Amino acid sequence: MAKKKLKGEVVSDKMQKTVVVEVERIKQHPKYKKRFKVHKKFKAHDEKDEYKVGDKVIIEECRPISKDKKWKVIKKV
Repeated sequence: MAKKKLKGEVVSDKMQKTVVVEVERIKQHPKYKKRFKVHKKFKAHDEKDEYKVGDKVIIEECRPISKDKKWKVIKKV
């Protein structure tokens, strides 16, 4: 099975080897058909601490690295 990849923006880089990435997607209300944005934050592994707040990045699903970290940063967009 292919690994999931998501695109988002780094919102925090205060932890060691970890960044928080906020992913935004557009949902549609089932009845009223209005579109709206939904945000979700993911903790992602950043081995070299190279990504800073504001960077647009791609994250990929991986094995659990810690309790909350199940994603790693692939590259900057």
